[in-house]
Amino acid sequence: MDKLIGEWQAGKDSKSDQNKKLIVQISKQKARNINRLADDFHADTIKKIDCLACANCCTTIPPIVNETDIRRISKFLGIKTARFTHEYLTTDEDGDQVMKKVPCVFLGTDNKCAIYEVRPKACREYPHTDQSQFMKNLNLHLVNVRYCPIVYQILERFKTGI
Repeated sequence: MDKLIGEWQAGKDSKSDQNKKLIVQISKQKARNINRLADDFHADTIKKIDCLACANCCTTIPPIVNETDIRRISKFLGIKTARFTHEYLTTDEDGDQVMKKVPCVFLGTDNKCAIYEVRPKACREYPHTDQSQFMKNLNLHLVNVRYCPIVYQILERFKTGI
């Protein structure tokens, strides 16, 4: 597991141009075929990389928190939504509500999420490489490859698989 995370750390920045070309190549393929491959690559990769060994997403990316998330998390924490919004959220440059701080205040020292059962949708779906999400998030993968070893490994698999 640590080997794959190390490969990502070593290659995430140096392969930017290769990844851009790959995304262009992928975008010209049939979505159904690419999503199927991505689902397979995701399922295989997620078995090999322990997110708790990395947690880079939780330490570097403030997730979008939608209204449903706010209600669910507030209820879980036993506080009013207005208090949750005031204490934990800010509005980013795109007008989205995001967590105020990174690393996430709910991330424990063991890299476990204190609100895992009710975590935001953005966290539940990250890194957006499975369940037929791959093709609709191609540009996002170019960003996330810098933050997530799973995205990196999936793109590396595509380099040899299409």
